[in-house]
Amino acid sequence: MSDSPDDATLDFVYDLDAPPQKVWRALSIPAFRERWLPDVTQPEPDAGSVIPGQELRYCLREDGSPCETSAVTFRISLNEAGGTRLRIIHERLGAGSRMMAANANRAVRARAA
Repeated sequence: MSDSPDDATLDFVYDLDAPPQKVWRALSIPAFRERWLPDVTQPEPDAGSVIPGQELRYCLREDGSPCETSAVTFRISLNEAGGTRLRIIHERLGAGSRMMAANANRAVRARAA
């Protein structure tokens, strides 16, 4: 995982044993996608960023406070072992508190009411 300099992007890379076609199906078919994005109501693919079998981007709006809008991009490629390299890029779109991985080992800032 890496953070961008402005802390508005989280970037994760995973190597999976499954072939790229299977990973693509898991991300692009709504019934399977619910396992990847379980707490998001009806994510819609961003039509400008769909490359069949390689890249898929969803614009998301969280239900709870602070209701931030973000984009999640899934990039799929063949890895050296014949499986899949899955890169997940989560970008905050708009103002609000900064995103941080739960295991970032950094102090969390609290806002006064």
